[in-house]
Amino acid sequence: MPEFLLEVGTEELPASFLGDAIVQWRSLIPQSLSTHSLTSDAVEVYGTPRRLAVLIKGLPSRQPDREEEIKGPPAQAAFKDGKPTPAALGFAKKQGVEIEALQVRPTDKGDFVFVNKSIAGRPVADLLTELVPQWIYALEGKRLMRWGDGDVRFSRPIRWLVALLDAEVLPIELVNASKVVKSDRISRGHRVLHPETVTISQANDYVSTLRSAFVVVDAEERTTTIQEQVKASVQKLSGATEIYPDLLAEVTNLVEYPSTVVGKFEDEFLNLPTEVITTVMVSHQRYFPVFKTENSKDLLPNFITISNGDPSKADIIAVGNERVIRARLADGQFFYKTDLAKPLESFLPQLETVTFQEDLGSLRLKVDRIVKIAGQIANQLQLTETQCQNVHKAALLCKADLVTQMVYEFPELQGVMGEKYALASGENSEVARAIFEHYLPRGADDILPETLTGQVVGLADRLDTLVSIFGLGLIPSGSSDPFALRRAANAVVNITWSANLPINLAELLAQITSDFVATYNKDQAQLVTSLREFFLQRIRTLLQEEKQIDYDLVNAVLGENDPEYTERALKDLLDVRDRALYLQQIRRDGTLDTIYETVNRSTRLAAQGDLDNEQLEPTNLVRQELFQKSSEAAFYNAIVELVPQTQAAQRSRNYELLITALSKIAPTVSTFFDGADSVLVMDSDPEIKRNRLNLLGLLRNHARVLADFGAIVKNL
Repeated sequence: MPEFLLEVGTEELPASFLGDAIVQWRSLIPQSLSTHSLTSDAVEVYGTPRRLAVLIKGLPSRQPDREEEIKGPPAQAAFKDGKPTPAALGFAKKQGVEIEALQVRPTDKGDFVFVNKSIAGRPVADLLTELVPQWIYALEGKRLMRWGDGDVRFSRPIRWLVALLDAEVLPIELVNASKVVKSDRISRGHRVLHPETVTISQANDYVSTLRSAFVVVDAEERTTTIQEQVKASVQKLSGATEIYPDLLAEVTNLVEYPSTVVGKFEDEFLNLPTEVITTVMVSHQRYFPVFKTENSKDLLPNFITISNGDPSKADIIAVGNERVIRARLADGQFFYKTDLAKPLESFLPQLETVTFQEDLGSLRLKVDRIVKIAGQIANQLQLTETQCQNVHKAALLCKADLVTQMVYEFPELQGVMGEKYALASGENSEVARAIFEHYLPRGADDILPETLTGQVVGLADRLDTLVSIFGLGLIPSGSSDPFALRRAANAVVNITWSANLPINLAELLAQITSDFVATYNKDQAQLVTSLREFFLQRIRTLLQEEKQIDYDLVNAVLGENDPEYTERALKDLLDVRDRALYLQQIRRDGTLDTIYETVNRSTRLAAQGDLDNEQLEPTNLVRQELFQKSSEAAFYNAIVELVPQTQAAQRSRNYELLITALSKIAPTVSTFFDGADSVLVMDSDPEIKRNRLNLLGLLRNHARVLADFGAIVKNL
């Protein structure tokens, strides 16, 4: 069966685009083939900095023939008095069939004319010739560029094109105004190791032919090679390294024929914090650092870089890399010594020169707000005087390192250097660690702050950002979230959950927004409403996606447009989490099924009564003299026995007490509904009807202590 090779040769592609393009083609090309009824045994996508390629194996020689039903005009318009009208004649001509081939069939919208056509499959060569430009131009990426004088956009200029169906060159042209790239069988080898052109005889020779020209086209193979070579190099140095995933992915897409180069630097630079050295290596130079041992943070004065050059010139390449890193580390050493010359607190006045947001003023003003919010959180948590002092100092210093020379040069080290400078300035370890931790979690990293001080300051920082940016009306919409407010709100919830902090978010939002509107003259009610809705969305998403809670159970604990549940969730984030997790647990172990029918049925019927959701005590709400059946009395007595269990569950938040009690009375409620002594709830006597609805309302209210059972789907 035919094999097809497409190689798009370019100027050096950015590593990020290359990785994304490979992923896109792995999805796009099989979908495109399927759309055109083409099957294949395999679609292998390759990429290097100078090329993007796909090898499709096991293609058919042509499309299969197919039958297609085509809908035409309404029958009334197509035929008049049994004779075809111009509408019918035109439809038949357009489809290339005789008028006798038209059929009238009924549809939901009346009778229409149809025709069945047999469509012959096209040769695969013709189809591929049409599809290839679509595959190329469909690739998306950041900062695509135009080149030449045309409007074609791609990551980098396209310089050559290989298109082979087995051994045959398919005639494909990429036209960009006066620039035309025509397909051929000529490719390019490695720039240094094989600068000559390469002729590819047939599609299935592609990988081996390029390998002979010192080009490893398979990105996964290059990744494996790099890992093996790095490990071998560190073993020779009697050290260890960390294979950072992002760094590995980047260097894989920067080379065509990887080889490791080992370099070194002066021992004096080892006096710098490890984070400074590794940041220079990993983030700026794309080097792998070398540690003394597997679990050690102590470095050896060496590094490993991945070269795309001539392996025989490794010593020369190493000298160049050593010269670069020596200069970077010397800068770092100067910045470090200069910053240490004065205490961290002395940098605070410089924060007045840095703008946080145009309408919100300087970072110094933001720090003042963080200090105040952190104090409000500390008061809620009833922290000790010492803990409050730590929180105050950490909040005051949390942004000070942003104006140090080191962080100005290496922004990735914010917080990291703040901790080190705080310790050097004589601050205690709790304060220093909190300066680092208040940034956690960073991006996709799920590591959360461990110290109480770091947790409080981290919450204060994010709450200030959320209230301030929302206060300006800059609310995220769709995928647009330039201030990362969703991530900030997620962090607030996750830090609270992780540390089990009993904060009242509703109260905090009210306090913080009050201070904000007093300064910026905004509508507090609208601001609070927007923030509450935003946090509820985040809580809902985190419960479903991170805690793996079924959507209906999330609805049951958050309520749907239910102010009581909304307020309860925002006042107590721990409680809403625990109730959701417990509901999921009793669904899995089957306990939920034992009470679902009785509680859900009671909930639905109780909605027809007028009992509010807060009542738990049956006294003065249910009149025993109106009972007509023993099942009513049994139901009433069961509610009386349920009250202390529910109250105990509320106090202790041990909802198992409530569910156990509900399970115990479930048979009694079933008898009330369907037993030999059952009653008609909707009795013709309004007083009896109200009495029975109150019984059901009381049961509903006890169940609502855990969740709204009316929102739970039985057979999810």
